[in-house]
Amino acid sequence: MSNKILDNSNISKHLGKVTGYKSTYDPSLLVREPRINNRKHLGITDEDAPFGGYDIWNAYEVSCLTAEGMPIAAIAKIVYPCKNHYIVESKSIKLYMNSFNMQIFKGNMIQVLNELQNTIANDLSNLLEATVKVYVRSAAAVSDDIYYPPVFNNKDYPTLENNIDVTMIQSKSYVEDPSILSAIEIPEARIQRFHSALLKSNCRVTSQPDWGDVYIHYKGKYEINQTSLLQYIVSFRDECHFHEEICETIYMRLFRLFKPEELVVSCLYVRRGSIDINPTRASNYSLLDKALIDEFKYFTKTVRQ
Repeated sequence: MSNKILDNSNISKHLGKVTGYKSTYDPSLLVREPRINNRKHLGITDEDAPFGGYDIWNAYEVSCLTAEGMPIAAIAKIVYPCKNHYIVESKSIKLYMNSFNMQIFKGNMIQVLNELQNTIANDLSNLLEATVKVYVRSAAAVSDDIYYPPVFNNKDYPTLENNIDVTMIQSKSYVEDPSILSAIEIPEARIQRFHSALLKSNCRVTSQPDWGDVYIHYKGKYEINQTSLLQYIVSFRDECHFHEEICETIYMRLFRLFKPEELVVSCLYVRRGSIDINPTRASNYSLLDKALIDEFKYFTKTVRQ
């Protein structure tokens, strides 16, 4: 979908504009966008969406000052449910995070990090009208022993483009098209899992490229044609949408076409501006890997992420 025909009035405060970075705390920088604006083309509302899940953000450049004027380098993990009515616009949260760079917090290291964590959580919860969980850790404390092994691995989620000779596939359309998808009905439901590193779309406003990996868990009575699935993923290449919308679109197309007993779609995006966004949607919360939302786990992803 072209960004020229989308209504971006809600998110035009920062996106597509030259913006000066503030270095002292300013929550007014935050901008929210109603989820319903990104769900209309799917024919679903916030209340009847047939999935649960979370939006998980990792911010790798978080900092503030102690009362003595010494900077602290930290990493923040932000988790909020996909059942609320709003998302936070990504450039606004980058500007907001940078507004702490020269902000002073009193106390020892633990007190400073807790105050920073509570401030971010309160501001985002108020903005999004939901309980937003924020976990801030000193960058020095985030060592290998608290990194979770890859949530998704190639053994459990084989890579489509490694199993298919991509030079033999014709992909001429880069507009999302569910008619590309095909499958055959099978007698009994079985689990199929897929991964692709070829997910690419564009920012809804600026048209900057967004790169990601998509992981799909499906259980149902259809055997999904892998070539058609890969072509479908590639069809997002020139679409202009938010990360969350891409994830929900893939979920809804598979949900409606192949009537799953179980379905999980997770899109792990490459960081841009020191922040990555990782929406995940599931037919049942029990299917979600707890490391995605665990405050003590910083999950590893792919090499490029």
